[in-house]
Amino acid sequence: MRIARFSIDGNVAFGAVEGEGPDGLVLDIIKGIPFADFELSGTKVPLAPGSKDRVRLLPPVLPSKVVAFGRNYAEHAAELGNEVPDAPFAFFKPSTSVIGPGDPIAYPSFSQDLHHEAELAVVIGRMCREVPRERVKDVILGYTCANDVTARDVQKREKQWARAKGFDSSCPLGPWVETDLDPSDLAIQCTVNGEQRQLGRTSQMIHSIEELIVNASEAMTLLPGDVVLTGTPAGVGPLNVGDEVAVTIQGIGTLTNKVIKRG
Repeated sequence: MRIARFSIDGNVAFGAVEGEGPDGLVLDIIKGIPFADFELSGTKVPLAPGSKDRVRLLPPVLPSKVVAFGRNYAEHAAELGNEVPDAPFAFFKPSTSVIGPGDPIAYPSFSQDLHHEAELAVVIGRMCREVPRERVKDVILGYTCANDVTARDVQKREKQWARAKGFDSSCPLGPWVETDLDPSDLAIQCTVNGEQRQLGRTSQMIHSIEELIVNASEAMTLLPGDVVLTGTPAGVGPLNVGDEVAVTIQGIGTLTNKVIKRG
């Protein structure tokens, strides 16, 4: 099931995405929230562009935290001159960094070298702590597309990555959460203005999704809606004001955002 979070005439709801698009998509509004038992209402609104219903996709979840893992693809670590870590290498992106599909990425005023990083995002479905490897699937709601937008010059200059990867609008997520998916070998692609920049597969991860969830939950409680970013394949590169960047993951869909000058 594809679960989207959306607004219609100022009201926010979750819905199951049905049909194929872009012109054939509709949302069946969910009674309740997707982190507990829910029912489909049968009330459907079209998601197609130009529909008379004013529907806008929002970030599919509002995480209390985004736990991100770096250098989880060997070729990406090598392209930046980094060694592959022996154990998962985690950092945080704050909740205020999250934006949704179609929302603008605001180029930070303190950077001159903004980069895209296409990633598979794992959405946590239940509160959990110290999750054993064999139970990881039980705590996952589903998967979505992410862009770990990074101020690369700031990342290189500052020992901590908080500003480089945590600024407002640095974590686009969407377009929805896919709950029925095998994430072990999915194609991940990033394009900028229609030109392919990144192309990899989740099977190239050094540390598996199970390892990442175990690692994170050893240290902290994960809450429903929290997001775990699993790393980016090789091919990261610059973004400029006016660029349109799109992350496409097999079996999920495409997340598109435009870069604007920070006002």
